[in-house]
Amino acid sequence: MTIQKITPFLWYARQAEEAAAFYAGIFPDSRVIRVTPVPSAGSTRVVEFVLFGQSFIAMSHEAAEPFNHAISLMVNCADQAELDRYWSAFLEGGAVPNGCGWLKDRFGVSWQIVPDDLIPMMADPDPVKAKRVADAMLQMTKFDAAALRAAYEGSGG
Repeated sequence: MTIQKITPFLWYARQAEEAAAFYAGIFPDSRVIRVTPVPSAGSTRVVEFVLFGQSFIAMSHEAAEPFNHAISLMVNCADQAELDRYWSAFLEGGAVPNGCGWLKDRFGVSWQIVPDDLIPMMADPDPVKAKRVADAMLQMTKFDAAALRAAYEGSGG
C-alpha cells in the first residue's frame, strides 16, 4: 500500500472488515489489502483497503463514536448509468437514502453519489444558473443528471 500524505481513516465499532469488503465489491480498482489484528487491544483490527485507487484505513474497536453527516465520501459519476449503479449497490447493501444525493450505508457512513458536473454547475458565476441547479438539487433524493443539467440550462422545471 502506497503511503499517501492524507489517508481517510474510518473507525467502526465492529465491522471494518465487512465494510471494506463491501465497498471493494462496489467500486472498480478496489480491494482489501491487509487485515492486521492488534493483539494488545482485544478484538481490534486494522484494515487497509483501496477504493478507486485511493487508500483507506479502517479499524474495528468497540469504543468507536457513531458516524454522522459531518463527514461523507463523495463519489463523482460520469453519467446517469454510473450514478444509478452505485446508488443501487448501496441500497441493495442496506443503505438508507437521504436528500440531495446522500445516503447512509448499513455501517453508518454517509456517501454522496453525484454527477461529475454538479459542483461546477453550482459554482457557475451566473447566480441564476447556480440557483436553478441548487433548487433542482434540493428536490431530489437520488440525483437525475439530465434534470440537473436542464435546470442549469434553463430548459427544465
